[in-house]
Amino acid sequence: MVEIPASPDRVWAELADLGSHHLWMADAGEIAFDGQQRSGVGTRMRVATRVGPLRSTDLMTVTEWDEGTRMAVDHEGAVSGSGRFDLEPQGAGTRLIWSEELRFPWWLGGGIGAWVAGPILKRIWRGNLDRLAARVTVSDL
Repeated sequence: MVEIPASPDRVWAELADLGSHHLWMADAGEIAFDGQQRSGVGTRMRVATRVGPLRSTDLMTVTEWDEGTRMAVDHEGAVSGSGRFDLEPQGAGTRLIWSEELRFPWWLGGGIGAWVAGPILKRIWRGNLDRLAARVTVSDL
């Protein structure tokens, strides 16, 4: 969760630009869309994902797209699960809540691997949120 001193519309505009997520997500590399769709439910993309020495391609499908308030995806790949962004007006700014539920395969330690990776991933995601907030805030000046 992060509170961003920018309007929900401005924060949503940045989140809705799925092709630019690699600019503020340290764990995301190249993003390639499957087909012509670039937004909304059903958008599919392949994201080169990296965490430390681990590399994989994450197939993401947008499962929820509530304009200005919520976006959710399903993850398929070495690590599967779902993730969601929720935006809430907070005074003159926006509270952005990012939640993930991930499942690790046996060869990455299954539940134990997820438990070990949890703090590392939370630190990465916190940095991602801080970079997103900086991008939105700087572009509003």
